Amino acid sequence: MIDGDEALWLRSPGGRFEVRSAPRPTAGPGLVVIRVRAIAVNPVDAIGGPLRRIVTPWLRYPAVLGSDVAGEVVAVGDGVTRLRIGDRVLGYAAGQERIRNSPAEGGFRRYVAVLARVCTAIPDEVTFERAAVLPLALSTAAAGLFEADQLGLPMPAIPVAPREDVVLVWGASTSVGCNAVQLARASGFAVVATAGRRNHEFVRSLGAEAVLDYRDGDVDQRIVEAVGDRRLAGTVAIGSGSLTHALRIARRLPGTKRIASAYPDPITRARSLAARARGLRVSSIWGGTPVRSAVGPAVFRDYLPPALEDGRFRAAPGPVVVGASLGDIPEALARLRAGVSASKLVVTLE
Repeated sequence: MIDGDEALWLRSPGGRFEVRSAPRPTAGPGLVVIRVRAIAVNPVDAIGGPLRRIVTPWLRYPAVLGSDVAGEVVAVGDGVTRLRIGDRVLGYAAGQERIRNSPAEGGFRRYVAVLARVCTAIPDEVTFERAAVLPLALSTAAAGLFEADQLGLPMPAIPVAPREDVVLVWGASTSVGCNAVQLARASGFAVVATAGRRNHEFVRSLGAEAVLDYRDGDVDQRIVEAVGDRRLAGTVAIGSGSLTHALRIARRLPGTKRIASAYPDPITRARSLAARARGLRVSSIWGGTPVRSAVGPAVFRDYLPPALEDGRFRAAPGPVVVGASLGDIPEALARLRAGVSASKLVVTLE
């Protein structure tokens, strides 16, 4: 096997993963090729065959899944000016997106082609395994907060002027939640959040001013009290059951009444139609939207590099390394299905 010319292939939606040879990607226009050093796994990678046909019906097989990569740039395509060969980067591998649909751009491989618009140079002190926790969760949080058809909030900035309104992040210790808290703060908003009690201090360290336990019977009332007389700028609702609480809270508070749901199942879509009759707007987040929208470069290109450099943005949650080869990824996905809390499972590559 020539170094780098292999990938973890999925031959069919219900098939088994298999490590085998793959053509080495080339750097087309707007792309860079990354020598992958760390890969994080996500729930979208771990879904079963029938559900995979529903979530990504356009995906061609055999396919290479995976979205979260970090490593070194080894080739640069036409039109890419801010990244150079040798740069340490994190990137959102968009091979599963409808507009890309390419195994050369799937993250479960040794070399991957990544769109420069969703690629970020990382400081030397940020390890590859820590950087790999960010791309898809960051993109999903950014989509929910900033896309015009979601909450439509102002983009993050350095420096940022404080705003009086509040963003509610339900499920703040999740991968998406960690990024949503930090990005909302980077846009100037105060953040009220929920998480399990053991993760409260962690979520506060990311910038939330108040963190409530989502399991408490009076959590909705306590969130309303924490927001107080301020307006609710919007809610990012993450996880099963989050939308029920978000709808009740939004009805009781002044503000935009927008809820971006990161649990886009058919029930969520049905409830969004019913909510409109009560003046509420529920939208389902698709984490890959920034791949093609202005939000992608605004976050990955403009905001994140200086924010990582000066430490104001953290790569969170922390990585848990569970393997050191492409062949270890299926076991990482099995562990992910079993459940993780305030951490992200990562596989490293030599």
